[in-house]
Amino acid sequence: MIAGVIGATGYAGAELVRLLSGHPEIDSLIPASVSFEGERIENLYPNFLGKVSAALVKPEDAAARADVVFAALPSGVGESYAKTALERGIPFIDLSADYRFDDDEGTFSAWYGKPYGVPELRRWSVYGLPELNRSRIRELAAGKKVIIGNPGCYPTGASLGAFPALARGLAGSGTVIVDSASGVTGGGREPVRSFHYPECADSTAPYKVSCHRHTPEISRNFAAMAAMAAGSPAPGPAVIFTPHLVPMNRGILSTIYIPLAESWRVKSAGTAVRPPSKAVEEKTGEIRELYRDFYRDEPFVRVLPAGLIAATGRVRLSNFCDISVHLDAGGSVLIVVSAIDNMVKGAAGQAVQNMNVIFGFDETSGLAAIPASF
Repeated sequence: MIAGVIGATGYAGAELVRLLSGHPEIDSLIPASVSFEGERIENLYPNFLGKVSAALVKPEDAAARADVVFAALPSGVGESYAKTALERGIPFIDLSADYRFDDDEGTFSAWYGKPYGVPELRRWSVYGLPELNRSRIRELAAGKKVIIGNPGCYPTGASLGAFPALARGLAGSGTVIVDSASGVTGGGREPVRSFHYPECADSTAPYKVSCHRHTPEISRNFAAMAAMAAGSPAPGPAVIFTPHLVPMNRGILSTIYIPLAESWRVKSAGTAVRPPSKAVEEKTGEIRELYRDFYRDEPFVRVLPAGLIAATGRVRLSNFCDISVHLDAGGSVLIVVSAIDNMVKGAAGQAVQNMNVIFGFDETSGLAAIPASF
């Protein structure tokens, strides 16, 4: 099978080339780039020397010749390639925000500053978080027309961390707070002052407080998950999302604070200024087991045992999402910590996982490597 990668010279695109080059079902790659057409990808990324050798072609060529097309492009520029893929009856897997909101153009235009160019394409699009939408992805793939809106990196970690609590009715009526910290690759390959080494080294700071464009995606996912508990469409919890930039290359760590429903709170647990009581520890164990059961068939979600806290260093270069489950000392707030590699599960790896779902491959194909720990 031939895989086309449009935007192969960006960080996410190059990560797609790295992962697909080792995929057992991919026979050849067609990397494409507007800016570097005619260049050899191994010259731009010398880590590919001896493993991947290919000249970069026009994006139109990749869309016209491949059996599956991946697009790692800025939002709002890839619709023509998606249209070509759809007309050819091949899957289009998009890593931008163009198809994350299905037909909700109002949300997209409000947060990304542009309307859809070809809105009718959303008829065949699906939000590509496999743990949430696997059956819908398969349904569209069976009809030979499917566009995947690959999730954002922050929403992936936050959504997987909160999913069991929301879908099983653990969440109460309060606001869910998501604090996330990301490595600098999340800002892309193009130079930006705030991601320049002297600006971000030896420093951690929040950015785009209250106005990050992944906020509506997280809120939409939380609402869909909460609707599973309600058994019908229902408004999701209010969400406060704050991203932070940390001086590392890869990884996203999300700490998610979920007020518990009254039935899940620990009665007479004391106050938060005291150490957790035995009752709090027991309730934490109960919720951890609920999380384990919820994700028992998911190959890339690891619910960690008691005493182990999720960390980005243990998922590096992998498609895993590690989750640790905690309660505050008062027994009324669930604290979930999730860790992903933003370039893999947060981007290219999840895109490959979606390809595996679409074609009926083993979902772990090309993604089974053990994470690097240092």
